[in-house]
Amino acid sequence: MNLKTIFRPLPTLSDQDVAYGLKMMTWEGAASAAMFSVTSSGILAAFALVLGANNFQIGILAAIPFITQPLQIPAIFLVEKYRRRKAIALLSWVPAQLMWIPMALVPFLVDTPNQLAVELLLLFLAVRGVMAAITGTAWNSWARDLVPQNILGSYFSRRLALATIVSIIFGLAGAFFVDFWQGQASPESQVFGYSFVLLAGAIFLGLASPLFMSLQPEPLMTPIAGPQPSLAQSLAIPFRDRNFRQLVNFLLFWGFAANLAIPFFTIYMLQVLGFPLSGVIALNILAQITNVLFVRVWGPFADRFGSKVVLSTSVSLYLLVILGWVFTTQPDRYFLTVPLVIVLQIFAGVAAAGANLTIGTIGLKLAPQGQATSYMAVASLATNLGAGLGPLVGGLFADFFSTRSFRVNFQWIAPDRMIEFPALDLTGFDFLFGIAFVIGLITLNTLTTIREEGEVGREVVMDELLAPSRGMTRALGSIPGMGLLVDYPYAYLRRVPGLDVALGVTAYQVASTIRTAVAAVGRGRDGAESVAQRVRSAVLGLVSQADELGQAGADLALYTAKGAMNAIDEVAENVGELAKGTVIGVIAGMSMTSVDIRDVIRGAAHGAVQGANESGADISDIVEAATSAVAAAKEAGVLGGISEQEAGAQAVQGAREAANAIGPDAASRVMAALAEAP
Repeated sequence: MNLKTIFRPLPTLSDQDVAYGLKMMTWEGAASAAMFSVTSSGILAAFALVLGANNFQIGILAAIPFITQPLQIPAIFLVEKYRRRKAIALLSWVPAQLMWIPMALVPFLVDTPNQLAVELLLLFLAVRGVMAAITGTAWNSWARDLVPQNILGSYFSRRLALATIVSIIFGLAGAFFVDFWQGQASPESQVFGYSFVLLAGAIFLGLASPLFMSLQPEPLMTPIAGPQPSLAQSLAIPFRDRNFRQLVNFLLFWGFAANLAIPFFTIYMLQVLGFPLSGVIALNILAQITNVLFVRVWGPFADRFGSKVVLSTSVSLYLLVILGWVFTTQPDRYFLTVPLVIVLQIFAGVAAAGANLTIGTIGLKLAPQGQATSYMAVASLATNLGAGLGPLVGGLFADFFSTRSFRVNFQWIAPDRMIEFPALDLTGFDFLFGIAFVIGLITLNTLTTIREEGEVGREVVMDELLAPSRGMTRALGSIPGMGLLVDYPYAYLRRVPGLDVALGVTAYQVASTIRTAVAAVGRGRDGAESVAQRVRSAVLGLVSQADELGQAGADLALYTAKGAMNAIDEVAENVGELAKGTVIGVIAGMSMTSVDIRDVIRGAAHGAVQGANESGADISDIVEAATSAVAAAKEAGVLGGISEQEAGAQAVQGAREAANAIGPDAASRVMAALAEAP
C-alpha cells in the first residue's frame, strides 16, 4: 500500500469498511488516552512543580492545549481547499506526538528547579498544541462522516470506556515508576523519573495513535454546489444558525467555568491537603474508574433521550462536585477531608463521563450534513477558548486569593464563657471553586434554549436513573458498592440540581447490586428461601453505612425489590417464588434499621410488582407477583413488630400503586386477585 492509497478518500464505504474504520478509531482513541494518562492524572503538573513552576505557570500549562485552538481557523481553510482530512490529520499529528520527547529531555538540558526549564516545557507544549489544533479540525470532520449518526452516543461511549481503561493502566504504571524512582534516586536526580515516563510514553504510545489513524478509511467529502465559500463565510454560517449559536455560548462559558477550577484540583491536593503524588494519582484513577463504568450508561441514554438532557444532568452533578471542594478544609484538613475527597472523585467521574461524551456528540448532531467542518471548528473554538481562559484566570485568582480569606463565625456568649466555631472559611483556592460554581450555575441555564431533535425532559432521564431497566442494570452489574447518599430527606434533595443526579446514581447502584446478588442464586432449587437470604445479606451490606435512612427508606425498599425482580430470567423459580423471597429478604434486612417497617413493606410490594412488569412478565405473572408479595409481607411483618393484617394492608397499597401505574387492565386484575386471596 503506497502513500497515495493511504491518503486517498473513498467515494463510498461498505459496511465492512465502516466497521473496520470504527475499530481502528477505537484503538486510536485507546493509544491517545494511554499517552494522555502519563501526561495527566497529576504527573505533568507535578513535573512542572519540580521544575519550579508557580500557580500562574500551572494555569498556562493547563491552558496551552486550549489557547492554541484558534489555529483551527487556517486549518479549516486547509480542509476545505484540499479536502484530504486524513492527510492533514496525520501530517500534523505525528510531529505533535513527537514533541513529548524534547519535553521529557528538559531536565537533561537545564539544571532544575529553574525558570528556564519551566519556560522550555511551556514552549514545547505550545508547539505541540499548534499541531494538535490542526489535527483536531480535520479529525472532527472526518469522524462526523465516518460514524453512523444513529450510534454516535453508544459508539463514542464504548470508545471512551476502552480509552479510560487503558489510561488507568498506564497512568498507574507511570505513577508507580515515579514513586519507585524517587525512593531510589538522590534528591537532584528525582526529576528524571518524570522524564523516563514521558520518553517511554512518546515512543511506545504516542506514535501508536497516528499508526491506527492511518488505517481508518476516509469518506469523500460531500461536494459543495457552486463556488466554494471563503474562510470568513464558512465560519459565519454556524453563527447564523440561532440554535447552534446558543450551543456555542454554552460551550464557551462552561469551558471557562469548569477549567477555572478543575486544573487546580491536583495542585490543591498536593499543596493544600498535603497528599503524596501516589495518593493524588490514586484519587484521579478512582474518578476514571467511575468514568468508565458510567460512560456505558450515558451513551445509550444520549441515543435514546438526546445529548442535551444528558449534558444538563452531568453538568449539574459536576457543579455540585466543584462546590464540594470548598468544604474539604475547615480551614485545614479535618476528619472528613479524605472521605469527602473520595466521594467527590467518584461523582466527578460520573459527571465527566456524561459531559465529555455529550459535549462532542451534541455538536455533531446539530451540525448539518456536509457542513461539519465549519460547525465543529466553531464549536471546538468556543470550547477551547473558554477552557484556555479558565486556567489562566484561575492561576491569577489563585495567586491573588492566596493571601486573602473570608470567614463567618458563630459565637455563643455566656457570663462564664464564650464558644466560637466557624460556619464558613474561604481561603485561597476556596474562592476559585466558589466562583467557578456560580459561573457554571448561570451557564447551565443556556442549555434550556437549545433545541435538539428527539430530546426529552430532564425528568425522563432522572426517572430512568431511578428506575433501572434490565438492560441498563446488566451494564452496571459490576459496580462496587458505593456509600448511600440517604442521610437527608430524599424528597428534598431530589429538587436540588446535582444532588438529584447523585441520588439517582445511588438508586441505580442499589438495584444493580441486588440484581447481581439474586442472579447468583443461579439455577439452584432452594427457591424463595435462598432468594430471601441473598436479598437480606445484600440489603444489610448496602445500609450498613447509613444510621438514619429517613424518607429514603421506602424508596430504597422499592428499588431493592425491583432490582431483585429484574433477575427473573436468571433464576429458575417462578415469578411468585422470586417475589416472595424478595419481599421477605427486604423486610428482614431493613427491619434492622430505623426505617418505619410500614414504609418498607409498602415499597417492597410496589417494587416487586413494578419489577416484574419491567422484566417483561405477562399480566398473569404480574398478578402472581402481587399476591405472593402480599402473602410474604404478612408472613414477615412480625419481624417489624406489626400484625399480619397491618402488614398485608401496607403490601396491598404498594401493589395497587404499582399496578395502577402499569395500566387499567393490570390494576383491575391485580385488585381482583388480592380481594380473593386469604
